[in-house]
Amino acid sequence: MKDKTTPATAAAAGTPAALRSDPREVADFLRAAKSLARDATGKGRLILALDATMSRQPTWDMACELQAQMFDAAAGTDRLAVQLVYFRGHGECRASRFVGDAGALKELMLKIDCRGGNTQIGKVLSHALKATAAQKVAALVYIGDALEEAIDDLADRAGQLGLRGVPVFVFQEGSDPVAERGFREIAKLSRGAWFRFDRSAAPTLARLLASIAVYATGGLKALAARGRPEDLLMIEHIEGRGK
Repeated sequence: MKDKTTPATAAAAGTPAALRSDPREVADFLRAAKSLARDATGKGRLILALDATMSRQPTWDMACELQAQMFDAAAGTDRLAVQLVYFRGHGECRASRFVGDAGALKELMLKIDCRGGNTQIGKVLSHALKATAAQKVAALVYIGDALEEAIDDLADRAGQLGLRGVPVFVFQEGSDPVAERGFREIAKLSRGAWFRFDRSAAPTLARLLASIAVYATGGLKALAARGRPEDLLMIEHIEGRGK
């Protein structure tokens, strides 16, 4: 990744990640991202991607609270570097650098507001492919509630991530059946896992994200060594034995 925040990779080659947002707000995001600590070296790299389209507005505050709790859990190790990716509005998809400063990245995450627009999951998956080609990414965590793109295209990219050893762990907010089918397929093809995302499951989700963080920093051996129930569940999914 470059040292400055950049638009994430477009959904298809030659298609720019168009930016339609208020230039002042984009500039504010860039300044905040640049103020984060330098990229961590020698750390497991994890991408945390968020759907920030208007459909999530009614539960955005609750979701941010849960995401903050989960990030706290993931930040329990000093060997983890996390990149924040989000999309919203008309073609806006942005990524921070990989950083080890949980507090600064969480603050940046909580400043994001929702805007109308379609999902851009393809851009997120393509960005993850580009990022891991430059330097190994251990896992992608995606949080969203809808899927408005061609599943075949997303499935192809998810399969490529699986071949490159980048499992996608999808946390679905809400119960849209179309999104659930697509999310489960993305998780399956990438050798990741699908989970429900809501307030009632907050403690479980925090433990699961902690397991993902352990995997990102030490792989399956680290999960097996820790041996907690959520670690064993994660191993089953990554090895293809989970549902």
